[in-house]
Amino acid sequence: MSEPAPIAAPSSASRRLAWRDRLPLASYLALRYLKSTRRDAFATFLSWVAGIGVALGVAALILVLAVLSGFQRALRDAVLARSPQIEIELPAGFDGAQLSRRLAETEGVAAVQRLVRGQGWLLRGDRVEPAPVALVGFERAVPESFPGAAGGAPGLYLSSTLVESWGLAVGETVDLVTPRPTLTPFGPQPRLRSLPLAGVFDGAPTEQRERVALPLAVAESLLGGDRAILDVTAAGGFSAAPALAADLEAQLGKVDPDLRVRSWRQLNRPLLFALRLEKVVTFVAVALVVLVASLALIADLSLIISSKRREIGMLMAMGTPRALIGRAFLLLGAILAGAGILLGTLLGVGGAWLFDHFRFFSVPGQVYLVDYVPFDVQQVDLLAVLVLTATLALASSFYAARRATTAGPVEAMKP
Repeated sequence: MSEPAPIAAPSSASRRLAWRDRLPLASYLALRYLKSTRRDAFATFLSWVAGIGVALGVAALILVLAVLSGFQRALRDAVLARSPQIEIELPAGFDGAQLSRRLAETEGVAAVQRLVRGQGWLLRGDRVEPAPVALVGFERAVPESFPGAAGGAPGLYLSSTLVESWGLAVGETVDLVTPRPTLTPFGPQPRLRSLPLAGVFDGAPTEQRERVALPLAVAESLLGGDRAILDVTAAGGFSAAPALAADLEAQLGKVDPDLRVRSWRQLNRPLLFALRLEKVVTFVAVALVVLVASLALIADLSLIISSKRREIGMLMAMGTPRALIGRAFLLLGAILAGAGILLGTLLGVGGAWLFDHFRFFSVPGQVYLVDYVPFDVQQVDLLAVLVLTATLALASSFYAARRATTAGPVEAMKP
């Protein structure tokens, strides 16, 4: 008795066919329309162009927002490092020392000290600073708004930029002059004090004018105590300062309605608003690239529908629901857009990391806050890019899918 012939292994073509047979009809049609033939090679080429256009739009939007976020982060960090977390402006004649002791015992407050602010000039021999300087008198230690010298002992502190431009060294004597007059036998004269330079803090190009830190007693003798404030440091840092400021405002409003409490957000509100507006405008402008790519996707799907019109008519004549054909083209657009979004995200996020990590682009540090172009991909920005691109791509695919189902079977099969 002869042995049965061995069963031949299925060929690669039959395995592919079996794999496709298990797919839903809408998915099968979408993948089939992605395949290039000699007749519809141009439509397949346009499909690649549409997908690459979406990828380039996503990558460009991510990179532009990353650059903007990087520079804004550097600017915001520099400004916040020189801003008090919470500032309480005291009315004239108010007992700031008593309020300072009371606030020091409040939950959530890490430190409180009294400051006095005013305007003045610096003199060193025959040299006078041409622009007025902002004088800040501190009570116990150098405030945190003077980075590089925060926590230092009482004394005169100047910015590094001013010290470098004047060629000063620690220990040299500098004269401070204020326009507040004092009566002398020769008539009213501006007040002047000579102090040795005790230290240097980090200056920044963002400051509108140079600042000078000096002991509170010296500041009061030069400026008076009319412009006194309380510098409050929150235990939770800058993130906890706005909530603490709101609580303090509610409590101090009962003590004196003229007490003005402002957090770092309120002190820098114009700057923060300008940064948000800049990002929104940039996002809208660059998003036009994604819109153009979505329009290219409509053109590509329309060309595929036109080339497959007779096939669509035959499917309808055999009883295929219109909704299923529409889902097939919607899925086809989703596949092209999804591939473009994935590729664009990899290019944008990966490129931003490489450019920031290796510091590809350098800029003059004397002009900018950093000496290279920083890239910072924010999760919120990335989510906004993905949502916008997916929405535009799906809307374009839905429009094209509706066009595929408008013609009837007989009309679609007409030559």
